[in-house]
Amino acid sequence: MNRFKVSKLRHTEARLPRREAWINDIRAGTTPSCGNHIKSSCSLIAFNCDRPGVLGIVPLEDQGEDKRHVAHLGCHSDLVTDLDFSPFDDFLLATGSADRTVKLWRLPAPGQTLPSVAGVVLEEDLPVAVLQFHPTADGILVSAAGTAAKVWDAAKQQPLAELAAHGDLVQSAVWSRDGALVGTACKDKQLRIFDPRAKSQASQSTQAHENSRDSRLAWTDTQEHLVSTGFNQMREREVKLWDTRLFSSALASLTLDTSPGSLVPLLDPDSRLLVLAGKGERQLYCYEVAPQQPALSPVTQCVLESVLRGAALVPRRALAVMGCEVLRVLQLSDTAIIPVSYHVPRKAVEFHEDLFPDTTGCVPACDSHTWWAGSSQQVQKVSLNPACRPWPSFTSCLVPPAEPPTDRAQPREPPVGDADPSTDPSEGFSSPPSSLTSPSTPSSLGPSRSSTSGIGTSPSQRSLQSLLGPSSKFRHTQGTVLHRDSHITNLKGLNLTTPGESDGFCANQLCVAVPLLSSGGQVAVLELRKPGRLPDTALPTLQNGAAVTDLAWDPFDTHRLAVAGEDARIRLWRVPPEGLEEVLTMPEAVLTGHTEKIYSLRFHPLAADVLASSSYDLTVRIWDLQAGAERLKLQGHQDQIFGLAWSPDGQQLATICKDGCVRVYDPRRGPEPLQEGPGPEGGRGARIVWVCDGRCLLVSGFDSRSERQLLLYAADALASGPLAVLGLDVAPSTLLPSYDPDTGLVLLTGKGDTRVFLYELLPEAPFFLECNSFTSPDPHKGFVLLPKTECDVREVEFARCLRLRQTSLEPVAFRLPRVRKEFFQDDVFPDTAMSWEPVLSAEAWLQGANGRPRLLSLQPPDMTPVSQAPREAPARRVPSSAQYLEEKSDQQKKEELLNAMVAKLGNREDPLPQDSFEGVDEDEWD
Repeated sequence: MNRFKVSKLRHTEARLPRREAWINDIRAGTTPSCGNHIKSSCSLIAFNCDRPGVLGIVPLEDQGEDKRHVAHLGCHSDLVTDLDFSPFDDFLLATGSADRTVKLWRLPAPGQTLPSVAGVVLEEDLPVAVLQFHPTADGILVSAAGTAAKVWDAAKQQPLAELAAHGDLVQSAVWSRDGALVGTACKDKQLRIFDPRAKSQASQSTQAHENSRDSRLAWTDTQEHLVSTGFNQMREREVKLWDTRLFSSALASLTLDTSPGSLVPLLDPDSRLLVLAGKGERQLYCYEVAPQQPALSPVTQCVLESVLRGAALVPRRALAVMGCEVLRVLQLSDTAIIPVSYHVPRKAVEFHEDLFPDTTGCVPACDSHTWWAGSSQQVQKVSLNPACRPWPSFTSCLVPPAEPPTDRAQPREPPVGDADPSTDPSEGFSSPPSSLTSPSTPSSLGPSRSSTSGIGTSPSQRSLQSLLGPSSKFRHTQGTVLHRDSHITNLKGLNLTTPGESDGFCANQLCVAVPLLSSGGQVAVLELRKPGRLPDTALPTLQNGAAVTDLAWDPFDTHRLAVAGEDARIRLWRVPPEGLEEVLTMPEAVLTGHTEKIYSLRFHPLAADVLASSSYDLTVRIWDLQAGAERLKLQGHQDQIFGLAWSPDGQQLATICKDGCVRVYDPRRGPEPLQEGPGPEGGRGARIVWVCDGRCLLVSGFDSRSERQLLLYAADALASGPLAVLGLDVAPSTLLPSYDPDTGLVLLTGKGDTRVFLYELLPEAPFFLECNSFTSPDPHKGFVLLPKTECDVREVEFARCLRLRQTSLEPVAFRLPRVRKEFFQDDVFPDTAMSWEPVLSAEAWLQGANGRPRLLSLQPPDMTPVSQAPREAPARRVPSSAQYLEEKSDQQKKEELLNAMVAKLGNREDPLPQDSFEGVDEDEWD
């Protein structure tokens, strides 16, 4: 900034609105992507919902109502990675997705039905990362997918140029303000400038930031200057100002902090105000960009009330210029959209031309053909002075407006976007806040599976479900911590640093085994049948002799505990039936064979005395506990084994490894894997479990951006990759899956988390159906699922878990709200496997025998299945005939009202209470 010229924007202040001005009752998506998650035109706001492929649409300004209604647009079969409104047509929206398509949508005016089919579809070869409309020509847009960026002619639905000189994934692609150049930021740390009409190769390139993490670009009002955000080698966030005429080094550079959230640059070319919004943070930074004398001058900072998930600028034509509003940022939080206004204080309430120069209008300068032929025409500018309105309007011919529907005699279903605000219009959706790879689009999914809960479904509900897609009958699950009388409290000295491959503790229907922090690898055994406060004195423990790495109860012997230690040994302990009353130092047996410390232990689901263990020696060994010897050894792993799991029939064993592979073994056939497939990209940790009756494998892990994700595989086709990928959130702990085969539900949480995710898993699309999650006020140290027999079926409790806290252990019940609870809910409680009875002996299984578990009905003898319950006819409330016969005139109603008021006041002729009081005689005053 010129030292002799004071900026007119130096006193700009950010103003947070009152909560009445917020757009509430939304559920925003939090999946990381290169997009901003929210965009605005002069009329509408579009934002990422917590359901993959779905956008929320809401008017920018209220329509004279107390609450703005949010409509939901199901536009893609996978995560919407970026979106953009046309700079000329307020109702033309472009969306890019991980399903490798770019779609253009004609949105209706607020209050009308949203479209179900896109007007234009552009096919990409890879998942779309970013996109942007051309600033001067109608029908031109740029998109980036993988290592290439393409310039599209949307009218012809074909690419005009492919900018493919990138060495890694493209993270940002933006047009210069005059529409002549395209700037890209790439994961290879290079910043490139392209002239797409001249050649497909970059005309200039330079190293932008030293770190390959998210980098973004924004052009100023000229094609000579642009701003980039990224990270330096020390992982500090930084902002740089570049001049394309001197591209070897930045004109100015500014280092902020070491926060992990990527910076979203929001640059207004007219005022040259730059707002930096960090995802996952609560602060906005505002700077003034001065290219003449290179500088990034701080203007103001704004502390937000909630965490920022995305941010967007409102077009300048929609600002309140008479209130000196020079900028408006829309903050997307988890549950609301919050407009943050930037004002320059002025005394006079008038139009200030120095603050509001003429801005770009809404009529394009040319069409796509003219621009590609070499036209450099610029969009005509318009004055922001209210006296010069209205401005010329423009409607793009790319997606023509739909004709208004003709009136019909029969009643219609209300549109999804105009649903009752008290009801979530997307309740039928069952996809989480995440990325989901699925071959079907939300707008074309079939109706949900029928339920025999005794509650009928109206035709309008079925119509809504057919629009919004299938939903889980467990979506209204309620997780409840049981009464304190069932808690075990006053736990002391817990070992909270068990390896990530361990669940932290283990439990069966009788006992809980918890590692303690004291030396010698001590394990406390607590009885669930004896809740209450533990004594302050030391508890009797199992002296393992080495630090505990994992532990597991024998499913067929409730008093036998297997404990793995860092000394590469497995010790088998026998807990007395009456409980642990003294310190035990001698285990029942010790298994030796591994050469490095052990990761995890898994008992066979059907055969007694069969145990599998994985170790740092990169092997999986299968033990015969009756003989106390190793029988089988599985090989083929190239790195640390994160987890292993037996198939439900006990014939195969699956592993997930740090080398990025999922493997399936048939241990009795040979030591090498039968199948291998690609696993999660991240190497921080992973878990694996068999689901869908053994037809699928579920893997929880991390992607390359450290986002926690779920991958669903077909068990017989690992090499073809996952059927679906579901991104959840960013957290350091690995998700621990607990699968209930009776309901098809998986419960997922991590050590140190406060939230338990619930999903119903399907072997076909849409694969993941979201259910209500359970949230606790404080983080838990472990979370395990108890056997099915512990559930109270009379309360429709389909799962019971144990939650380990810092000093207590508490049971959590997951229940399903049902109306007719006097009946046994046989759709929720099918016959369950008797997992406590072995089907085979270890010797029989090792010789090749297989078996099936016995089934047990959970129906109490005194309850009738709801499927056999008589259907109740809905009671019709008909007003009595007296209400129609006793219609009163207005005069009669007035007289009755007046009489009632007089009756309340009482009779004016009645004596007052003080009249009955005895006074003082006249002579007594002297």
